Amino acid sequence: MSARVNGASIAVAALGAGLLAACGGSSDGGGSGSGSTSGSAPSGGGAWFREVAQDRGVDFTHIAYREQRFWIPEITAGGVALFDFDGDGALDLYCVQSGAVSPMGQGPERNRLYKNDGAGNFVDVTEGSGLDDPGYGHGVITGDYDGDGDLDVYVSNVGPNKLFRNDGGGRFTDVTETAGVAGDAWSAAAAFADYDLDGDYDLFVVNNLNWSPNIERECRSSRGELDYCAPLNYKAPSADTLYRNEGDGTFTDVSAEVGLLDFTGPGWGVAAADFNGDGYPDFYVTNDGYPNAMWYSDGNGKFTEQASLAGCAVNANGRAEAGMGIQVFDVKNDGGWDLFMTHVRDESNTFYTGKGASFSDRTSITGLGHSSMRYTGFGMGFHDFDLDGLLDLFIANGGVTLFRPLIREGYPYAEPNQLYRGLGDGKFEELPGPTDEPLVHISRAAAFGDIDNDGDVDIVYVDNQEPLKVLENVAPRRGGWVGFRLFDARGSDAMCAVAEVELEGDCVAPRQRKWMQTSYSFCAANDPRLHFGTGDATAVRSLTVTWPDGSTSTHGPFELGAYHVVRQAAD
Repeated sequence: MSARVNGASIAVAALGAGLLAACGGSSDGGGSGSGSTSGSAPSGGGAWFREVAQDRGVDFTHIAYREQRFWIPEITAGGVALFDFDGDGALDLYCVQSGAVSPMGQGPERNRLYKNDGAGNFVDVTEGSGLDDPGYGHGVITGDYDGDGDLDVYVSNVGPNKLFRNDGGGRFTDVTETAGVAGDAWSAAAAFADYDLDGDYDLFVVNNLNWSPNIERECRSSRGELDYCAPLNYKAPSADTLYRNEGDGTFTDVSAEVGLLDFTGPGWGVAAADFNGDGYPDFYVTNDGYPNAMWYSDGNGKFTEQASLAGCAVNANGRAEAGMGIQVFDVKNDGGWDLFMTHVRDESNTFYTGKGASFSDRTSITGLGHSSMRYTGFGMGFHDFDLDGLLDLFIANGGVTLFRPLIREGYPYAEPNQLYRGLGDGKFEELPGPTDEPLVHISRAAAFGDIDNDGDVDIVYVDNQEPLKVLENVAPRRGGWVGFRLFDARGSDAMCAVAEVELEGDCVAPRQRKWMQTSYSFCAANDPRLHFGTGDATAVRSLTVTWPDGSTSTHGPFELGAYHVVRQAAD
């Protein structure tokens, strides 16, 4: 159906059957119904996820090397995307392959595209799609860069990156040369955001080391075993890249004129958000062993690096950490944007709470610090997996240096992934594991989305040099859910929009707020739909959207148990 509410056209489609739980108690007793922001019931019911890649038709195996040379790109590679390339309402899957570091693109390995049948089963449709890039892949993002209403694909490689234009009908065209966005660096994460608010999406690309085989060196473990070197060994940090979208299918590298060349580091992740509240997107970059960077926009096309002043360059002990995965969110729904990032073994993952343009390291009081010291985190995502109204957390782990005793014999860098349940008030507890059988691998990119349209968030992640994993969400449902896909006035996903829902009923989190961005986690593209677990709520009273251009609109009410499409009113 369609309606006209507050000047915005709304199309509503129920894409999955959801659980509608009345306030005062859910069917399995999980909801408190007290309006408290803490103290959700124990999880119970066994593991929250089930690994189903083979059952769902996914046979992708990531190849990091054919001959292990202990070159640093080998140990960090692996990207993945969940996106609806054909607009049928189901999330498709794109797997980024690596292969041989040098010579790059000379082997049989190619990226692969899988089409979702609508029920979470996948068929390989790579052949003829144009997406079978042979480069040494590291990451991927998706977004409608040309404003034609479908999702395009940008792949970050060791060496030239690739931009693929979606031409419809399952066909993509490599437009990298015409668009001018190849670069020649080792790139990792990237993000689409309209930094100059001119109505089209610009491209921010995070670059790692100024790497080539010529700078590789020999490193060994404490036992004298050949091992991978840390980034600090290379002394080759790089600057990141900002491409301005010219609106005609081309981009201009404006990195120098906006100020990005004033700071270097081996970057991994990026969060694009309006951190200082001035209406313009800023960029936060996680660096590996170097201080992180916070690029604040001045609104006039210039950026200044202010992470130290903002309190998010180093941790509470003044130490630069090995930042990998990154996400921006509002864990307490208090109006401040929080940051979480994953790090290497013996460094805790870090949780910064945000207030205005300032941040504070609060890891020690979240329950996320001590347990992360044992592992090296890469992909990660905060989502309400059990639908109780509180954010939970999944972390994909995998080592980068040798530690003994080994957790998995024959796989010296393998580590188990972690799952945390949200307790409210910004606190978490670690659960035994995501699945009944421990999955101990070298996990890298992780992407999050509802692949079977049943109303909960599933996970796909890349295991370096092993088969890709698909985790079906089977968590005990402790409430209802609702989802929104936001389109701006030109019909593209509204990157950097803010959505705030107000729920009906005396529930755990009656107001929830999310930032719209698909390129969080590590080298991954995620479901563009904003998913809310609603606990014991009975309905959505209203949805307020702050659009990328700064305008706001309010919509609703909405029923639970469905994905709703909300479009910004045209001028």
